[in-house]
Formats: sequence, C-alpha cells, structure tokens
Amino acid sequence: MRPVRCTEIRLHGHRLSYRTGGRGPVLLLLHGITNSSASWEPVFAQLTRRFTVIAPDLLGHGESDKPRGDYSLGASASLMRDLMIALGHERATVVGHSLGGGIAMQMAYQFPERIERLVLVSSGGLGHHVTPALRAVALPGAEYVLPLLASQPLVGAGRKIGRWIQLIGLRVGADVAAMAAGVASLQDIEARRAFVHTARSVIDIAGQRVSAIDKLYLAEAVPTLILWGDRDSIIPARHGIRAHDLMPGSRLRVFEGAGHFPHHDDPAGFAAEITGFVDTTKPSEPDEDRLRRLVVEHGKRAA
Repeated sequence: MRPVRCTEIRLHGHRLSYRTGGRGPVLLLLHGITNSSASWEPVFAQLTRRFTVIAPDLLGHGESDKPRGDYSLGASASLMRDLMIALGHERATVVGHSLGGGIAMQMAYQFPERIERLVLVSSGGLGHHVTPALRAVALPGAEYVLPLLASQPLVGAGRKIGRWIQLIGLRVGADVAAMAAGVASLQDIEARRAFVHTARSVIDIAGQRVSAIDKLYLAEAVPTLILWGDRDSIIPARHGIRAHDLMPGSRLRVFEGAGHFPHHDDPAGFAAEITGFVDTTKPSEPDEDRLRRLVVEHGKRAA
C-alpha cells in the first residue's frame, strides 16, 4: 500500500490540490460543498489497499484556488475530466458525496467514455429537498451574514455542541463535526465567495433546482451504487431510494443510524461496499449506438 500524499497541479492557470495513494483500479473521490479531500480520511487507508485513489479539493474548496469564476456542475465535471487527463488516467470509478455526487453524474452525462462506474453517496441532484440552512444561501444578502456564522466564537460553540451530542450518544455527531469544519472554512473571504457561487448554481430558496431525475434512465449503461444514511438530515434518504428505482440495475445500501456522512459513521462498511461493488461489476464500455437508442426510445415514450 502506498501512503496517501498531498500534492497539487495547475490546470487552466489555477492550482488544484489533491490527495493520492494506493495502486490498482482508479477511484476518483469527489467531496461535498464546504468540505475538502480531508473528508475522505476515514476511508483512505482501506481504499488504498485495493485502489489508486485520487481525491481532489474541488476548485473553491480546501487548499485549491478560489477564483472568481464558474462553479457550475458542468464546469466542475470538465475540470475533473481534465485532472484525469493530466494525471494519465483514461477512466475511473467516480465516487461523489453530496455536491460531489451531482458532479459525478454530470461527468457521466458529459464524458461517459471516462466513467467505469458511479458511486453516489448522499448525493445532490436527485430531488428538490435540502436542508433549510443551504436554501438560505440563495437569499439576497446571505454573503454578508456568512462572516458572522463563520466567526471563531460561533464555530467554537458549534464544535462544543458537536462533542456534547456525541457524549450523550446521538448518532448525528459525525454530521455536526463535519459541518462545523465546513463552516470554519468560510472564515476566508475567497472561500465564502466560492461557497455562495457554488451553492447558488444548484440551490434556490425552494431547494435543489438542478436535477438528474429526467436523465437517470441513461444510467442503464453505467454500473451504479447508491450509498446513504437513514438519518441524513441534509438530503433525505428517500432521494436515494427513488433514484435506485429509476436507475436500471443500480444497487442501494442504506446505512442504519448513519447521517449525511456514512463514510464517517461506518468507514469499514463503506469501504467494503465500494470494494465489493467494483469486484462484482464490469466497467461500462462506451457504446454510442446503445446511448443513441436509449435517448431516442426515451424521447418517444416521453412524447
């Protein structure tokens, strides 16, 4: 097993930080909003025993640059495609958590030739509901309130609350700790700006406004695993259950007692699910004729 190392690369003039390690089939791990590649730490050691793991800090997050630019799902998917090209990897199994799940699906839609499998973890883009805290970012002036929420006193209080919740035995502790870390990252003005642009590209006051539901039939061509916590308070597990019903051949595992970060609540079980999924499925093969048939036949049914 190769140790995980932090490194960086410049793409299109911007610094992109990423963690990588291991050897074997390629896993591209995409984190959620306000998080970073560090959010995958609980499963790095287990996944790098079997896979070459690449976990970038998405642009606007972590140690990557935070330019004034395009933070849409399409732009992020294109950047992840370019990262794979730059690192010499033609194809990968893409694992996306929350916002990263939306980017993973966008990659599969834009660049199907690059995707071997999809793993969607508490994924965005599969329904309208999302926690009110994220919907509030769509309100005018939200960017002026964020500095107060990210202030040291409130972040410190949030971490204390998280520790207290864990001490009394509630399973939401992992979510609270991860969210407190995310809020802490917004103390930097560039990070706040990137967060607002990213959130508003996929969320409005009514909830998630970008949905892959109308294109999920295309997943028939890509082996897909859906992982969720049954106590997810950010994006409800029913989104994953519905997506499973709409994605022919997909697999679903709901982690009992887990929240929005099942890879934190049950790292061993999470890594085992991904390993078993890769071991028992064949990578998708690009097939332009099959894709055309799916699109045309679905269009006829919709009409």
